[in-house]
Amino acid sequence: MNDLADKNNQNVLASPKARKFARELGINVKDVSGSERLGRVIEKDIKEFISSKISKKENIKINNEYKHSEFGKVEIQEIPRIKRIAAPHLVNSWKNIPHVTNHDEADITEMEEFRSSLKDIYTGEKKKITPLAFIIKAVVSSLKNFPSFNSSIDDIENGKITMKKYYHIGIAVDTSHGLMVPKIRNVDKKNINQISKELKKVSEDCRNLKIDKKEFFGGSITITSLGGIGGSFFTPIINYPEVAILGIGRSYKKQLFINGKFITRTVLPLSLSYDHRIIDGAEAARFNNDLKDNLGSNFAYKLAI
Repeated sequence: MNDLADKNNQNVLASPKARKFARELGINVKDVSGSERLGRVIEKDIKEFISSKISKKENIKINNEYKHSEFGKVEIQEIPRIKRIAAPHLVNSWKNIPHVTNHDEADITEMEEFRSSLKDIYTGEKKKITPLAFIIKAVVSSLKNFPSFNSSIDDIENGKITMKKYYHIGIAVDTSHGLMVPKIRNVDKKNINQISKELKKVSEDCRNLKIDKKEFFGGSITITSLGGIGGSFFTPIINYPEVAILGIGRSYKKQLFINGKFITRTVLPLSLSYDHRIIDGAEAARFNNDLKDNLGSNFAYKLAI
């Protein structure tokens, strides 16, 4: 930036941090609308100014390049309402949160054997409890050991973070209307049977559009599972204002080298995306290690009580 522009910038209300940030990017602070009192410019305003400029340029370029109909027959359809509502939220999360994804695998052999052996004590019939109920309970146990995963960054400028003392787990539900993420409330106070029944209820309510919109807010962390469809690892987008999301792939058989020999085990692909502003790679790896322990041989029995 030239000396004249730098001099003009001195007449604008802006924080020292914002001025330095603008100089580094070659931005004239006078062009930025301040969101603080008396129009004071902060770093966040500069980021939004840059994003708006980039978006406008990208839209102009894309719109002027070509029309799809030039290459053949096309059909214009309406984007489903749920996806239209979710789109800005996803874009905002992806643009404003520095995503990193940690991939790992959990050995769930004993958990699956235990789950398959569960029977009703009165009828003797086999209980149909989804693996997701066990995973939800295991995640809550890890949240207690790693409380930063159960937080929200609400005031990044002033360095404030909200630490949640509740455990409400968001569950991504695939519906014909689009993806919905209702919350299973107070999971720490519920057993596997209760969680399994509530999972079924909220899923049905979402698919029948009977879910209260309030149930989409106030979560600790979200779990999105592709196990019933297929696939292994992916990069799930964090459900803002949460700081992490756990992606679950389809479990499969794998040869693991244990105690000097290869043994066939059942493993579960884990994809943990986290907000790098508050969670670093080492902490994410430790969270995954703790979660794997929770899904291991001994923990499954404790969860059923």
